[in-house]
Amino acid sequence: MTVSKGQASPYTKLQDWYGSPLGRKVARIEAECVQTLLNQIFGYYLVQIGQVDVFRDALASSRIRHQVMLSSDLSGRHEGLETVGQDTALPFASDSIDAILLPHTLDFTPSPRQVLGEVERVLIPEGRVVIVGFNAMSAWGLRKLLSGTAARMPWCGRFSTLSQVNDWLAVAGFTVEVHEYLVFCPPFQHRQVARWTPVETLGRRFWPLLGGVYVVRAIKRVSTLTPLKTSWNPRPVLLPPTAIRPTTTRGTGHA
Repeated sequence: MTVSKGQASPYTKLQDWYGSPLGRKVARIEAECVQTLLNQIFGYYLVQIGQVDVFRDALASSRIRHQVMLSSDLSGRHEGLETVGQDTALPFASDSIDAILLPHTLDFTPSPRQVLGEVERVLIPEGRVVIVGFNAMSAWGLRKLLSGTAARMPWCGRFSTLSQVNDWLAVAGFTVEVHEYLVFCPPFQHRQVARWTPVETLGRRFWPLLGGVYVVRAIKRVSTLTPLKTSWNPRPVLLPPTAIRPTTTRGTGHA
């Protein structure tokens, strides 16, 4: 995403929101899920697009050797490798990255399908992408609709349904491996948000599709080329089936 000079990045605002009582609860739930999904991936390079710190421990505990943070400017806050670039033009070679984390990246980019196209380009064959986003088909999505155009973070983002994201992934060349719905507490700031833990358990069991956050892990499909066998057809027969075919016999000679 492109950020104008002097304009705060959406990720900066998202990081500030994660510091609120509701944001801290969401951050903890998201980070636990992401850590579980990343722990099943191996490789050399893991890239997070968008600088939010709540996934730092999840990235550090992964089995991928190097973690790279991609942001729109060098803030110096990230302890590991950090690079500058745009999510619609990733500064990485094709087929070079093992896994990519998109923490609400699709919620705050004007070109989500272009982002996924770039992710597909830089991932190695069978590389993985983990996507975290706000679910439009939830109480959180309803609050976004009621908030109007002047909404604050995170309601100012683009909320999508999991079905939309799955369609984008399929077009970009991915196959979904697993998805989760999270965050069933009401989308309102209150100091007693920790008391909503039983609601999380009930939501996962009875109304899983209404979670305020979805998490998806998808794999880059590998196109396999099957060589075509050359079909050697015999010469066409010009004579009808009932015709007597000429034969060649060696003459015996008669006296």
